[in-house]
Order: sequence, then C-alpha cells, then structure tokens
Amino acid sequence: MTSVIDSASPAFPCILVYAGRERSRAFVRAAFPRRRCHTVLVRNVEEFEAAIRRQLIDAVVIDLAAQGDTHWTLAARAVDFPSTPFFGLLPFRTTDAEAVAHAAALGFADVLCEQIDEASARDIIAPLSYSSRFARALTDAPDSLGFTSETQRKTWRAIVHHAGRPVTTTTLAAVMGVTREHLSRNFARDRGANLKRVIDLVRLISAAELSKNPGFDVRDVAAVLGFASSSHLAVTTQRIASTRPASLSGLRTVDLVDRFVQGRTRSRVAGKGGL
Repeated sequence: MTSVIDSASPAFPCILVYAGRERSRAFVRAAFPRRRCHTVLVRNVEEFEAAIRRQLIDAVVIDLAAQGDTHWTLAARAVDFPSTPFFGLLPFRTTDAEAVAHAAALGFADVLCEQIDEASARDIIAPLSYSSRFARALTDAPDSLGFTSETQRKTWRAIVHHAGRPVTTTTLAAVMGVTREHLSRNFARDRGANLKRVIDLVRLISAAELSKNPGFDVRDVAAVLGFASSSHLAVTTQRIASTRPASLSGLRTVDLVDRFVQGRTRSRVAGKGGL
C-alpha cells in the first residue's frame, strides 16, 4: 500500500506562508524545500486571499513575530478556514507567551519554534495537513462501495491520497503498473462502479468538506479543487449526488456515498436504455 500511495502523490503538501522577517523566511526555506513540498510565500493580505482561493492549501504558517499587524489579520482568518490547519512561527522568547495564547484562542493547530530542526517542523505539520487527514479518514473505502479486490482497494487509496485534486485514470494506471484500459476494466468488474465515477465521488467528498468553511463559496471550492468552473462542479455534483453544490456543506461523506450507490455508479450507455 505504501509504495502505491507514495508514487501516486502529486506535488504536495502545499504550504501557504506569511514570513515577515528574514529569519522566518530562512527557516521556511530550510524546513520546506521544493523537493519535499510546494511553498507559497505571500507578502500581504491580498496575496494571501488570492492564494488560498487558487489552490488546495494543506497548511498555513504565519510568522507571529513580524512587524505591524498583517500577521494578526491573517491569523484571524483561521476561523474562516477550519479545514486548513494554521501554524504560528515564533522565536519563543519569554515575551512571546501572549502571542502563543492569542494563536490558541484563534484555533491554531500548533506554534513552531524557530530553534527546532527542519525535520521536526515537517513532522509536526505533515500529519495535520488537509491531505494527510483526508487520506487517513478514507483509507478504507466504505463497505457500501463493495470494493473487495486488491486492485480496487489500492486504487481507492491512491485516489483519496490526492485529497480531491484532479487525478486521471492514466496516472492511476501508471501507478498500478498496468494499462489504463486494464485498470478501468478490472476496477469495474462484475458491474462495479466506474473508475472515473469513483474519482468524481472522492473529489465531491473533498468539495463537501471545503464547503463547510465559512471563507469559501462554491466558486472558491471549484477553483481550489481544479474544476474547470463552478458549472463543472455543479454538473459533477448532480451526476454523483443528485443535488446542487450549495447543498454540499450540509452533507457528510456517508450521505454522498449513499446517494452515489443508488444508481449513480456507472455511466449510461447510449442506446441501451439503462445503467
């Protein structure tokens, strides 16, 4: 299982960072090098707002020792994006106690000390990132999906490891070491769910989670998950769950899966008059 997931991983985690001091920027460069994750550095509130709505952010790191008030303006946004863990960054001087308390009150996941080694910083953030939590929660497919073969289970884990980001059947087939046709045929054997439909289901589960964030509207959710448009998300939502994107915030994973298995697991075949 581990090898499948590792090789299926896109370039994430994606860390959004506000670092107002050179020391904090140096810490971020060392702790989150390009070979390990994608880091988005922002300089102000406007850049932060644009970045968090442009792509799926796994975690936010804010330099709480920066000059001015920008860092606290950004820190306050933690309440609007509860699905994304916020982390503070401090030198941990005796005068930083108030900043730590304020971060805790805002719902921060943790506060990093600039003196810790880079690997420890990654170890703190990684398990709490959006993608990690999403993959852990869905490691085992719901029983109602009927995934009994090893191919189905491994493919499912590779899909959920993308946390709702776009993933193609060609990519999954390469991970499994088979052709796209072979994977699609074996995944859907015995009239099981189509692979592409299952990919859409997982993306919709992620969309439902993100829709629960007060800081996101439907257009934002569509954008961060790589849908072509909010209309594309609407079509997918109707096809997979027979509802509208505006209703996703009120649906749980079990609700979406229940709707999916009720006749929406396979594409209709033209001219056959049925599923």
